[in-house]
Amino acid sequence: MGLRIKICGLRDPQQAVAIADLGATAIGFIAVEQSPRYVSPAQVAQLTQALQVTHPTVDRVGVFADATQAELEAYVIAGITSIQLHGSETPADCQRWRDRFPELELIKALRIRSTADLALAESFTDCVDTLLLDAYHPQMLGGTGATLDWQSLQAFHPPRPWLLAGGLTPENVSTALSQLQPAGIDLSSGVERSPGDKDLTKVATLFAALSATGIN
Repeated sequence: MGLRIKICGLRDPQQAVAIADLGATAIGFIAVEQSPRYVSPAQVAQLTQALQVTHPTVDRVGVFADATQAELEAYVIAGITSIQLHGSETPADCQRWRDRFPELELIKALRIRSTADLALAESFTDCVDTLLLDAYHPQMLGGTGATLDWQSLQAFHPPRPWLLAGGLTPENVSTALSQLQPAGIDLSSGVERSPGDKDLTKVATLFAALSATGIN
């Protein structure tokens, strides 16, 4: 299986299809109302319908932060295939959602400040399918443009697949992947014109950069 490539924070169905055409294997939708990239369940239903017609194998990821069961259920009905938890959820919370939605992939995102946060990631490996490492920001949950200290992650080898996020761009992704071997990468602000509006030229440049290194 090749590198998983997730483009997150989509709002427009045509952009979602175009990005899947370019090679994305997962598309992320932000279900956090405070985010400028927020999309409602009705909007996600439109996005997932467009992708189901053209790219049925592309993962459709709903991104949540300390959501209620009703919120999660609304997006599951809208057609997401993965739940990404980006808030302060505990391993017990993750297990509860995994039991409630066993047919969906469960991703736990962790905002990394130090090696202690990496140790915390290990506590989630029994109750999630995938981990995601993002850069810490005191006010923002994601899409910050801040990068992680890639060197500090070189000893991170969890028993679950993990995705690298945090400030990745077409210009730095090859450098990051020369130092690390994640199962996938997750980009948002690095391929945007403005929050929620992706720049298809930047996305194409990303895939060209990956192809040039033989990664994709």
